[in-house]
Amino acid sequence: MRLWDSLLGRRRPVRANLDALFSLPSAAITLQAAGFGPTGVGSVCYRQAEGVAFAQTQADVVALLDADEGPAVEKSTDDYGFTWLVTRHEPADMAGLVTDVHAVNTTLEAHGFGPGLLCSLVGFTDAGGRRVALVYLYKQGTFYPFVPVAGQPGKQQRDNIAEIQIRDLVADDLPIEPQLSRWMPVWGAPGL
Repeated sequence: MRLWDSLLGRRRPVRANLDALFSLPSAAITLQAAGFGPTGVGSVCYRQAEGVAFAQTQADVVALLDADEGPAVEKSTDDYGFTWLVTRHEPADMAGLVTDVHAVNTTLEAHGFGPGLLCSLVGFTDAGGRRVALVYLYKQGTFYPFVPVAGQPGKQQRDNIAEIQIRDLVADDLPIEPQLSRWMPVWGAPGL
């Protein structure tokens, strides 16, 4: 079958490497050295499926994350119809935050809802209040930085130069998405 796939130009999808999420604490240290501190906020974006099985899986994930004594998990839907689960930790607890983000991804994947996963992000900020996110693309198994520019209301801009600089900073810590065309903006992402 692989011969036919290559002759017909078909490619097998890249399998997500969720363990790459555990590289985020070392990337956070690198970013802290460059002046970006973690916000303690992480989120997972996915397309919500219909049916009882998905509703139960989602409820189980929320209950698991709410089991600790931290803030409750927030759930929201963006303008494109994607669901976001937002978890919060102390900024110094990057390992706990990454564990929560990983738990959401692996639980949805294990119950057959992996194709609905879009991305996960972890937020950072600098001394001036500029927001930065490291975005994990589930279907690619890679990361990219997203830096929105705070500007005029209703006008969405991103700081491409800062994104490239951050990419270069964390390239030794994370698998970086090589195709810039996949560096999609996540405007209005909760926790950013």
